[in-house]
Amino acid sequence: PRVEALRQILVQNYHWDPAGCLRWRDDEGGAGLPPSAARIVSPYDPAARYARRGQVTRWTGYLTHVTETCSADGPNVITDVATMPATSDDRQALAGIHTRLERRGLLPAGHLVDGGYTSLVHMERAGREHQVTLVGPLPGNRTRQHRDQDGYARDDFRIDFDRQEVTCPQGQVSKGWHGPYPTSSPDAAPLIVAKFTRSQCQPCPVRAACTTSGDGKRTVGFPPRDLYELQARNRADQQDPAWHKRYAVRSGVEGTVCELANGHGMRHCRYRGQPKAHLQHVLTAIAVNIERLSQPPPGESRSPRPPTAFQDYLDQHDIKRLRSWRAVS
Repeated sequence: PRVEALRQILVQNYHWDPAGCLRWRDDEGGAGLPPSAARIVSPYDPAARYARRGQVTRWTGYLTHVTETCSADGPNVITDVATMPATSDDRQALAGIHTRLERRGLLPAGHLVDGGYTSLVHMERAGREHQVTLVGPLPGNRTRQHRDQDGYARDDFRIDFDRQEVTCPQGQVSKGWHGPYPTSSPDAAPLIVAKFTRSQCQPCPVRAACTTSGDGKRTVGFPPRDLYELQARNRADQQDPAWHKRYAVRSGVEGTVCELANGHGMRHCRYRGQPKAHLQHVLTAIAVNIERLSQPPPGESRSPRPPTAFQDYLDQHDIKRLRSWRAVS
């Protein structure tokens, strides 16, 4: 398998140029490199993948998701560790996390996650299948009008699900209601489309603030009622200072990630293959839990360790023990 992986790496990363010279493929468009999800980056671990987040973070290997408690009256412990392909979406890990926590009897009533894990579909599914309230910021409205803060966005229209009508800010009522249509992404909600006719939109004095489509008609897309109401509640909650105070607790897991990475070397995998990498991640999490549970309760100090033989020797000969031996010149 290693020889085959090495052969595929050579084929993926080199090509013959028009002059007949062997050249390295770069990441520029049209170079012929396969997508990261299919690209083999190591002959030793064919399952490892190259990934990047933003403009700074780059790595080769896997992606680890950590779940921990956030109690204010005791040590927080890690309750789940998921190891996923590096190119996977964060939301793909949620269902497995909730299933494992439920099997262990550790399923929380509320799960605080960052924006990479939230979508209407996953929020609804977590509540329906596991009775878990997924708390996290939903992506904002992506319409042009909302981004530019100019013109009529979707939220400016009044939606009547019972009558299957949408009323525009100028009082016109839609003439068509279609859907819900499934979307190509499993993370995206189904879409209902309400349409206004050309005869309604063209005479409108504020049409330029509403639509720039060539046919002069406006369409409004939105999710089904249950998802629409869930979205509205979430966006309203995000304007409440109490929501921000509660959500601020989630930042504690960033310290845990730092502890795992910098204190226990979790970013350097000692094994090959995703199953063994996951085993390393689980053992590392167990070590962190043991450390946390062995700490004395708040307000109590640990009994001092007895002095070593060397320290006794220094004391017997009145030799000052420096706080740090690095201070000795």
